[in-house]
Amino acid sequence: QVQLVESGGDSVQAGGSLRLSCAASEIRSWNFMAWFRQAPGKEREGVAGTWRDAGRTFYDDSAKGRFTVSRDKDSNVVYLQMNSLKPEDTAVYYCAARVAFGTVKDLRPDDYKWWGQGTQVTVSS
Repeated sequence: QVQLVESGGDSVQAGGSLRLSCAASEIRSWNFMAWFRQAPGKEREGVAGTWRDAGRTFYDDSAKGRFTVSRDKDSNVVYLQMNSLKPEDTAVYYCAARVAFGTVKDLRPDDYKWWGQGTQVTVSS
């Protein structure tokens, strides 16, 4: 059983930055990790993802140019660096892990087996 623990959520002003962390209890059971977010009254949506080994990344259009996903290969931690934050980025952010094959073309919550508990990000204008 993979356990994922997010941290780093906070309240910031628009234009600010945050770095979220996701610590995985182990790395053998999954090969792709993604960040999702869910705002009140909205569906959970994928933001960014990264392969465990190859370093290839995937970004939703809403995150391109502002967010960067990365993995610390010396530890079981995946980061989401978020810059130029906007009020519409306000949401609970979750990390999730899966076993993926081939090319990841989108981030669909149903594809992910393991989830963290979420961390709140609030961006004020």
